[in-house]
Amino acid sequence: MKRQRQAAILKWISSSSIKSQSDLVEALRSDGFEASQTTVSRDLRELGILKTRNSDGGLKYASGEGGLSHGEAEAALRRMAKQFLLSAEPASNMVVIKTLPGTAQGVAAAIDAAGREGIAGTVAGDDTILVVCSEGFDSEIIGARLVEYTKG
Repeated sequence: MKRQRQAAILKWISSSSIKSQSDLVEALRSDGFEASQTTVSRDLRELGILKTRNSDGGLKYASGEGGLSHGEAEAALRRMAKQFLLSAEPASNMVVIKTLPGTAQGVAAAIDAAGREGIAGTVAGDDTILVVCSEGFDSEIIGARLVEYTKG
C-alpha cells in the first residue's frame, strides 16, 4: 500500500501543481488512498520531494532538480531506486529501466537531478525509463551503476 501511495504522490507531483500537503491528501483521496497529513509528510521526505517556486513565484511541490544539493539528490535517487527500480537493461547507447507502475517519472527526475557522469538525459513513461548515455560512455557500465543504487 505504501508503494502504491508513494507512486500516486509522484504522479500528482509531476502532473499538477500541488501546493500543500492538504491538497495532496485530497488528491490521494480521489485516487482511493486514505492518508493523514503526517503520513503524506513522511512520504514526501522519503521521496525527496521539496517545495519549490513556480514561474509566477508561488510555492509548489516538486521532485528532481528543485534545488537539491548533489548529496541530497544522490540520497533521493538511492531511496527511490531501492523502492521502485526493478531492472536495467543496456541497449546500444541507452539503458532501459523498468520500475513499479506509476513511478518511472519520479525515478527519472531523481536520475536527472543526481547529475551522474555519462547520463545525457532520461525519458520516462509509466513504468519504463529510457536513459540516454553520453558520447563515449558504455551503457552496460551506466546500467550497472544505476542498479547499484538499489543495494545497501
